Amino acid sequence: KYGADTLRLYEMFLGPVEQSKPWDTNGIDGCHRFLKKFWNLFAEINDDEPKKESLKSVHKLIKKVSTDIEAFSYNTSISAFMICTNELTQQKCHNRELLSKVVVTIAPFAPHIAEELWQILGCEGSVCDAAWPEWNEAYLVEDEMQLTISFNGKARYQMTFPADATNEQIEAAVLADERRERYTEGKQVVKVIIVPKRIVNIVIK
Repeated sequence: KYGADTLRLYEMFLGPVEQSKPWDTNGIDGCHRFLKKFWNLFAEINDDEPKKESLKSVHKLIKKVSTDIEAFSYNTSISAFMICTNELTQQKCHNRELLSKVVVTIAPFAPHIAEELWQILGCEGSVCDAAWPEWNEAYLVEDEMQLTISFNGKARYQMTFPADATNEQIEAAVLADERRERYTEGKQVVKVIIVPKRIVNIVIK
């Protein structure tokens, strides 16, 4: 009904290999849906320049799976594949080079579908003989951060800032934002509290 790759993924997705797990096939359909969604990434393969966020998604996946395999943590690898597939789908990424790296990475988990997709990509030989991809830390560096803007401890909206923005720059940008006026109109801003990489709380009275 589902195929060997779905079963392989599901068995690994159940939990850590060293733990005993009750056999339950209720969740197997989720793995099957994931593989179908993964397959759809290859519907319109192109050689366009990959987006920065797509490079980050793929290299983050390679690093995660490479580390997980060494630790026999296959269940978290499956989760990483699902997250990456969702991200690439949202980014409408169909780049041949990036997808070929993902196919090599998923081959130990779903070898049959990986072999089919390897041929669709136009690659030579077997995917099992391909060199394991290496991740580039340069693509994993966060260049932006999203902070929650709160007023007297109540979260109201979020703002994005450069990762290296100083507290002074963050405060100035928050106070200059038009949305702030809705919450501070007729009131006095007492102080601005910045919790690094998390939240900006504007105290008003």
